[in-house]
Amino acid sequence: MIRETFALGGQLPVRRLGYGTAQLTGPGYWGPRSDARDAVAVLRRAVELGVTLIDTADNYGPSIAEELVAEALHPYPEGLVIATKGGVVRTSDSAWHVDGRPERLRAMCEASLRRLRLDTVDLYQLHRLDPEVPLAEQLGALDELRAEGKIRHIGLDTVTDEQLSAALELTSVASVQNRYNLLDRSSEPLLKLCEAHGIAFLPWFPLGNGSLTSDPVCAEIAAAHGTTPGQIALAWLLHRSPVLCPTPGTGSLVHLEENLAAGAVRLAPEDKSRLDSLG
Repeated sequence: MIRETFALGGQLPVRRLGYGTAQLTGPGYWGPRSDARDAVAVLRRAVELGVTLIDTADNYGPSIAEELVAEALHPYPEGLVIATKGGVVRTSDSAWHVDGRPERLRAMCEASLRRLRLDTVDLYQLHRLDPEVPLAEQLGALDELRAEGKIRHIGLDTVTDEQLSAALELTSVASVQNRYNLLDRSSEPLLKLCEAHGIAFLPWFPLGNGSLTSDPVCAEIAAAHGTTPGQIALAWLLHRSPVLCPTPGTGSLVHLEENLAAGAVRLAPEDKSRLDSLG
């Protein structure tokens, strides 16, 4: 039996299988992907199919993904949780600049609120830790924004278990986002720490950026279930740990529906054992 929901920050219930918006932008998460009407249709369909967690970021586009979320879904339905990220500045499709200075984090958060048409963002995630700025200053800036009511919960993206432990000594953390999937479990120690503290783990590249579709074991199990390898990979994440909340992204309505149907897949113990052995 798997849990279908998770209480983000112990307060906000979300369906564990959410939707990520990075694929609504162009290559390198830069510029538009296609006609904005297509992106709006995908976002609205995701909510129609029961998604209650939308994961976006200010630098997807930049700005484009957040603007699309607001265009498609504002005014937001009750129970829909919006998560965004800040702390990285984009200057091209291949240039990412970490900036964790408190004044920049404040400016980024307030800009996200304007684009998303929100007074408070449910989950604001530090997209990368800035090695040039003390961790206490970065998290202190987010704590101030939370005290002002602009952030409800704080999250971290791409951290080690040691960094999460250090952050937890400074503030409460509701989520982390790290690369984690059926074939890449390098963040397993971080997952265990999240389980111990009741922290949501939003795995990015939950489908291995396409690599899982060619795995023969995954393909064999998918054939037995009448599903796709991608659906098996997402189902495995949902079975793996109750804190894992994958938010696969796509710009395709067909792929969206395929991904979300993975929530209904139930793996037999022998299926899970075989998939566990791949890591």
